[in-house]
Amino acid sequence: MMDDQALLRYSRQIMLPEVGIGGQQRLLDAHAVIIGAGGLGSPAGMYLAAMGVGRLTLVDSDEVELSNLQRQVAHGQADLERNKADSARDTFRAINPGCEITAVGEHLLGEALEKLVATADVVLDCTDRFSSRYAVNAASQATGVPLVSGAAIRFSGQVAVFDPRDPECPCYACLYPPDDSDDDEAMTCAENGVMAPLVGLVGTFQAVEAFKLLSGTGSVHRGLSAFDALSGQWRHFTLPRDPDCAVCRGRPLASTG
Repeated sequence: MMDDQALLRYSRQIMLPEVGIGGQQRLLDAHAVIIGAGGLGSPAGMYLAAMGVGRLTLVDSDEVELSNLQRQVAHGQADLERNKADSARDTFRAINPGCEITAVGEHLLGEALEKLVATADVVLDCTDRFSSRYAVNAASQATGVPLVSGAAIRFSGQVAVFDPRDPECPCYACLYPPDDSDDDEAMTCAENGVMAPLVGLVGTFQAVEAFKLLSGTGSVHRGLSAFDALSGQWRHFTLPRDPDCAVCRGRPLASTG
């Protein structure tokens, strides 16, 4: 149960009729896994900690570099050459000391990644490589844990929620079949550049969807939302599930009546 300090800290959320005491308590009881503590993981994790998610696990094997500081706002000049998961953990703890935060400074794949995701209520993919996104998606599908996926490059950002519990919901591989994806190196910010506040917008959108999933508030985002920062316009696309998808075709399909 929340004490007086917690009730005050989260009062602006609790007073929302859609959230209330029950929704806030669900946040406090929840565990979110964030894969990637860089441009997207920074704002997403800051808001997850601030909103009162009880447990956060951050996964990132990279070290903070000078070129990261233009957009990866969980890190500062003093964090150069530190592991990103460790650096972000300290930032998030400073925002909310009551949040239990674990840093994993390794690149998790396969069974290790699946084992971690299975302990979570939601997983946020904040990576910037197709290989990592496919691995996180596979772990989400194998464990039934909802995945909030974000991406940002140049002036373009996108967000989608893939919930294996929904028979109609596609998975990441339905959207981007592995054989059709571009080369990992060709699609990174290091190779193409990225507008600094764009990653903040996308990461914050991911936090919004995680909030709804964990608190039971509102309706979870469906389809793909894409943002063009140069024009300031959002576009939304319906994403049908691919019955032949190599990753999720074993899941039950929605009943046709």
